[in-house]
Amino acid sequence: MDATLDAKKRDSRGKNEARRLRAGGQIPAVVYGARQDGQAPQGVPVTVDPKEVLRILHSESGANTLIGLKLDGSESRVMVRDYQLDPVTHQLLHADFYQLAMDKAIIVPVPIMVKGEPIGVKQQGGLLDFVTREIQVQCLPTDIPEHIDLDVSELALHQSVRVKDLPTSPKWKAVTDGETMLVHVVMPKAEEAAATTDATAPVAAAGTEPEVIKKGKTDKDEEAPKK
Repeated sequence: MDATLDAKKRDSRGKNEARRLRAGGQIPAVVYGARQDGQAPQGVPVTVDPKEVLRILHSESGANTLIGLKLDGSESRVMVRDYQLDPVTHQLLHADFYQLAMDKAIIVPVPIMVKGEPIGVKQQGGLLDFVTREIQVQCLPTDIPEHIDLDVSELALHQSVRVKDLPTSPKWKAVTDGETMLVHVVMPKAEEAAATTDATAPVAAAGTEPEVIKKGKTDKDEEAPKK
């Protein structure tokens, strides 16, 4: 998804200025330029409309949305770098953007979208455990996927899918550790506990008397000390 956003430069900073901006329906923000020659990018203080920024953040592509930022009569491509929400009202308080070099690859988080119902769930009574819901991928800004589809229809009980098992794409490359677990089908905890108990329960040998617990011990004596 592409979006546009208007910004205006601001000269003053500080908490009082930030409160004044928010009272007027704007929020303080900073636009960072592209990194050059290993130097940290310089930030330009601006103001933006928080409603427009939230609309972008709540879109399907979220913080990975390519934004056409209009500032001083020119337009550049940026993405949301960071943002701050009020912990009580959840209103947007501040946002940071960074300019993109459209011919240089970037690393961004991309959500995993699970498709289908595993065989291990519908036929074997297992549960699908969704372990890792997003991974880091490297790609050009124009090739950022909104999500990565993962078909789990053929996944049986005790089987799993890791990052290295994802289908490859010519447009992006996963940079998250390939051994990172994405999903696996597990036995429900109640059944797993019952199976473990049955497997480890002591069986009296044929022709022997069962062990008799000595009398005279209190309930406290019988309890194993907690560690």
